[in-house]
Amino acid sequence: MVMRGSLVGRRTAQRFRQVAILAVGSAKIKLLLCCCIVFTLIVLGSRAASFMGWTDDTASLNRNSGPRKGYALLINTWKRNDLLKKSISHYTLCPGLDSIHIVWSEPDPPSDSLAKFLNHIVQSNSKDGRQIELKFDINKEDSLNNRFKEIKDLKTDAVFSIDDDIIFPCSSVEFAFSVWRSAPDAMVGFVPRMHWIDQSKGNAGHYIYGGWWSVWWTGTYSMVLSKAAFFHKKYLSLYTHEMPGSIREYVTKNRNCEDIAMSFLVANATNAPPVWVKGEIFEIGSTGISSLGGHIDRRSQCVNRFVAEYGRMPLVSTPLKAVDSRNVWFW
Repeated sequence: MVMRGSLVGRRTAQRFRQVAILAVGSAKIKLLLCCCIVFTLIVLGSRAASFMGWTDDTASLNRNSGPRKGYALLINTWKRNDLLKKSISHYTLCPGLDSIHIVWSEPDPPSDSLAKFLNHIVQSNSKDGRQIELKFDINKEDSLNNRFKEIKDLKTDAVFSIDDDIIFPCSSVEFAFSVWRSAPDAMVGFVPRMHWIDQSKGNAGHYIYGGWWSVWWTGTYSMVLSKAAFFHKKYLSLYTHEMPGSIREYVTKNRNCEDIAMSFLVANATNAPPVWVKGEIFEIGSTGISSLGGHIDRRSQCVNRFVAEYGRMPLVSTPLKAVDSRNVWFW
């Protein structure tokens, strides 16, 4: 009985060892498969990012020259102090905001009361250790080119260009900022527009400017307007010093199309389309020049004039749209 019991015990121990070895082997195989899957996803993700012309978000942040990782608000205004106050009061609540530059082209300088009010708003909303800078970029000449003048002391790479009469929720702004960080050379914005060849002219070199309904109908776009768009600060320097001076003269003379000029500039530098970000727009001002008669014709003239200046059509069309999946039911 003792010998038989010991034999059974040895056989039982041997079976336990075999089961343990099989369990360990199975665990190793599962771990190896998981590693292979993770490695494959990383490779595919990196190739997809390279194909799209996007870069890793962390890498782009590490390449920033300055210590500040937020964005500068570049806001254009004209004799609408009430709208300016509303806009500044709103955007100072956005967590990524680093500085505010107000493009001021009015004949009279900003009043002391306006400056004090805005500074009070900025100080009140500068929380969690943030110190938001507020500056008036005063221009002697009244020109739409002023909104893209180079800013020497800009401490962030990202610029959020905005008009004073529209407001976007901070969540939308921060999402667009994250999209821009993935593609810092692109123009990332909320207001898409397009161009197409004018078939009625029988000339492949003549183009028509398309508004929102053209984008809705075709499902494509080739521009995002600078009235609500992120772009790299280097384009301010390129617009001021490198873009053909005849384009700036045309913009000043016709008081139109500075946004199209910026889209041409970025497209010519990147040979890539912009990125349209879906976001809810709140208009707090009166209707702009887009509601005036002949708006499409004047904008089409701008497109064809700029094509002639560049010697080609640099704009690239795309159907892609960036959507924050956290805010939609189906994606």
